Amino acid sequence: MRIQNFRFKLSTVIIFLVCLVVLISLMITDLLISHSVSKSIQANSEEKARIVARTVSKSHIVIDALENRTYSNSIQDYTNDIQTATEMLFVVVMDMNGVRRTHPNPEEIGKPFVGGDEKQALKGKEYVSISKGTLGESVRAFTPIYNKNKEQIGVVAVGISLKSVETALGRSHRNILLVTFFGLLVGIMGAILLARYIKRTLLGLEPFAIAKILEERSTMLQSVHEGIIAVDHHSIITLVNKSALLIFQKAGLDSHPVGMNIHEYMPSTGLDRVLQTGVPELDEEQNINGVSILVNRVPLVVNGEVVGAISTFRDKTEVNQLAEQLTGVRAYTDALRAQSHEFMNRLHVIRGMIELKSYRQLTDYIRTLVKYRNQEFGNITEHFKDPALGGFIMGKLSYAREQNVDLTIDTKTVIPEPADQKTTHELITILGNVIDNAIEAMAHSEEKTLEVSFSYDGEWLDMEVFDSGPGMPEEIQNRVFEKGYSTKGDNRGYGLALVEKSIQTLGGELQMDSKWMLGTNFYINIPYKSKEVEL
Repeated sequence: MRIQNFRFKLSTVIIFLVCLVVLISLMITDLLISHSVSKSIQANSEEKARIVARTVSKSHIVIDALENRTYSNSIQDYTNDIQTATEMLFVVVMDMNGVRRTHPNPEEIGKPFVGGDEKQALKGKEYVSISKGTLGESVRAFTPIYNKNKEQIGVVAVGISLKSVETALGRSHRNILLVTFFGLLVGIMGAILLARYIKRTLLGLEPFAIAKILEERSTMLQSVHEGIIAVDHHSIITLVNKSALLIFQKAGLDSHPVGMNIHEYMPSTGLDRVLQTGVPELDEEQNINGVSILVNRVPLVVNGEVVGAISTFRDKTEVNQLAEQLTGVRAYTDALRAQSHEFMNRLHVIRGMIELKSYRQLTDYIRTLVKYRNQEFGNITEHFKDPALGGFIMGKLSYAREQNVDLTIDTKTVIPEPADQKTTHELITILGNVIDNAIEAMAHSEEKTLEVSFSYDGEWLDMEVFDSGPGMPEEIQNRVFEKGYSTKGDNRGYGLALVEKSIQTLGGELQMDSKWMLGTNFYINIPYKSKEVEL
């Protein structure tokens, strides 16, 4: 049987805990204060009784009456006045035999003192005790009475009713309970306000919802294939996912970067610029100890303020492999489409000749096609030893014929297969974009001539691409390699930017010579090591 977990709201938990803490604190305070106040009230009562007893013991009326044994109404009136003025339960004067000489009840005068706690006082000791007499239970203060010769002649007993003490204690306790209740009420109100503030700060989410979101976020960040690293506004690394750690380990960096300064961990980072400028940097290339990555850097903005930055990146080797696959598939499909179109056109010519029964011309036409095809195919396979590059050029020849462009491939030397397949990928990117741009530029030209020449000297591969198009004005030439710049519409202007980037990646050089209405020349030379030399 599955046990259902009950999840309380954050406001409920906060209110309960705060109220519990306040209640416990007030209860403890109540107990401590009550105990302290009780002791204080009792001590004050005892001290008050003792002071009254000492005052009476020093009275000449009392001393003369005891010493002369003349117990007139004066001593009774005196003690009654003192009792009334000080609000005592009784003020009793007794002689050395413990016989009362004054009492609130005149009928008790002349009778022995009741309680049994007066014996020590008759021996000259001053003290306070609690005992029960004819007027009930009371707090009693006993003070010896001495004559001028320092001889003890009697005792004064002053009593305060315990009921009055308890009444005072009860009154004090009620005040404490009232303060406790008020404090609890304030605590509840504070807890409610605190709960609302925290709830608003947490965007109205409950703790279990936040925990779920954090788990989902962590799982998502760790499952993506791209590397992710985030820093706060102090450039301290706050997050790194598994994919990023794999790339960092490949580059020889520490596998525990969280908490480190991004500059100390990875000096080549560009996240500091994003933190300062707040401007995203997209599709940038970065080198980390020889590992090349493609990076996107984006600032984290909260309420218009940059509070951090995040970078997503991927190993460029994987991107290149994917690009090679995509480039190969695209070149292959372009070649098949162009050849299919070209083949259909030739079938139409053959069909027309058959219907016209021009069999001799048909024979000559087929012989010419076979010869031309063999020559073209033989020329490509003879001079280009890299199958990928050769197949790419064959596809461009078919595509150019489809666009009615006269494409000439001039190879002064044999082009061997490169030692690094990355060179082939970059070379296809360079030639593909330059040739496609040239064919597109000649779309409205009367003369459509495109010449591509290759020359290899063992270390460098030189290429020249010339088209008979309209050329480019000087203002366009100055911007033609900018990413996203194009005169052909939106979502264009990436081809020549990729060409320049690929040439820079290979360490090559690029020159362009374009003259308005006279055509355009591209001169490209790149380092090129053959596979045979490498072996």
